[in-house]
Amino acid sequence: MSEKPKTNPSQPRKLRDVAQWDRETDVAIVGFGGAGGCAAIEAADAGSSVIIFELASSSGGSTALSSAEIYMGGNGGTRVQQACGFEDTTEDMVTYMMMAAGPQADEEKIRNYCENSRAHFQWLVDIGVPFKDSFHQERAIMCLTDDGLLYTGSEKAYPFSQQARPCPRGHNLYVEGDNGGPLFMKIVTENVEKRDAISVDYETRALTLIVDEEERVVGLVIRQNQQELNVRARQGVILCAGGFVMNEEMIRKYAPMLTAGTEPIGNPGDTGSGILMGMSVGGAAINMHEGFISLPYYPPASMTRGIVINDKGQRFINEDVYHGRLGAFALRQQSDRIYFIVTVEQYGDYERVSYLGAQVAGTGETVKELEQELGLREGTLQQTLKVYNEDCTRGEDSICHKAAEWLEPLEPPLVALDITPGRGAFVPYFTLGGLDTLPSGEVVDAQRRVIPGLYAAGRTACGVVRRAEGYSSGMSVGDATFSGRMAGKQVASAERS
Repeated sequence: MSEKPKTNPSQPRKLRDVAQWDRETDVAIVGFGGAGGCAAIEAADAGSSVIIFELASSSGGSTALSSAEIYMGGNGGTRVQQACGFEDTTEDMVTYMMMAAGPQADEEKIRNYCENSRAHFQWLVDIGVPFKDSFHQERAIMCLTDDGLLYTGSEKAYPFSQQARPCPRGHNLYVEGDNGGPLFMKIVTENVEKRDAISVDYETRALTLIVDEEERVVGLVIRQNQQELNVRARQGVILCAGGFVMNEEMIRKYAPMLTAGTEPIGNPGDTGSGILMGMSVGGAAINMHEGFISLPYYPPASMTRGIVINDKGQRFINEDVYHGRLGAFALRQQSDRIYFIVTVEQYGDYERVSYLGAQVAGTGETVKELEQELGLREGTLQQTLKVYNEDCTRGEDSICHKAAEWLEPLEPPLVALDITPGRGAFVPYFTLGGLDTLPSGEVVDAQRRVIPGLYAAGRTACGVVRRAEGYSSGMSVGDATFSGRMAGKQVASAERS
């Protein structure tokens, strides 16, 4: 007698094989992070009953692990932007995000995000998310003060600043320290709990989707208390189960470039199960080869005045870019070594405040001495620094176009850090591929036809963010919360089956 096949996300259950419905709701949501929570709030407020199924014993997901900066702007600026003296146009925001996403950009999705971004800010404020009307001047990966606004990407760096007027769009919650994520999810969870139309089942694993004879998604199979249960979703299922950064097999298969990273960023539930469920019913998975990967070289901000070189002694990037852009460019180098060269003064309190953790590869009282310590061909670093220092004196970086405010001649003694991925530096990463969706959240197939009854949001969907080289902090939480809301509103408008 053959064993019953194990229920898995890549094999949907047929409606004809469902003997009974153990649970029923209008909307079933897989995952209670930022995307799932916001989707539930919108669906419930539109009149639908909602059950969230969460693998962990509490809400949070990867959103709770983040700093919860939220990338917002456009339409003249949010309240915080305007209070800090910035007027942000929608077209500047669209242009920047289109450049950031590159050839993979989904213009319809980006435009929808930007055009509704200020309204999204107000929605967050209305549910109780606090923002202080103050601007954080210092260049930082995350805001450890309670300031409400900061630059979080490459907005002021070449080539973005050449086409889109720079404007800070990273909105930081009104809380000190790296505590934005927990506070944000506390507020979202409180909003979920006070809505009678929403219930949450924790410690519950979503196993696979249920489809009828027309291949419409009509429910979900879950495991709860060691039992498999069939859940009927009269209006639809929203997959908000995160990405696949914790699934080593999927990383190797779909995004092998991320294996150069040292630290997967996400929660234990980021196994790709939501993406696999969507694929099993015909959903197209796109951009799966891309991910965020970073060399977080600031703080201290003074490191920005240094230069990055390959093992030919050549610069290949303007060092005032976002740290994720540096990570992406570093991976593309045909180079055995990549170094960050700074003066002793610029090195400053690097060892005390840096996240990078790169080891000192060499020091030199002269450029030639450092060149020798690094094993570079004689004259290569000397020529690079000669040109760079001349450009600093002129106030214009003729090679890589670093902004004038960061141009400072590099005079010995010098320090070189080895930032080659895999040689000790902290290189965090997460995935950026997922199910293809319409701006409203419906999952589509390879021909972009809607999969009836199926929606996705957050990292399970392929959102507005497409590449590390164009990433800005806040785009993930911004996209997750916004796409969750779009999916929640859309599913609530569907007819009940």
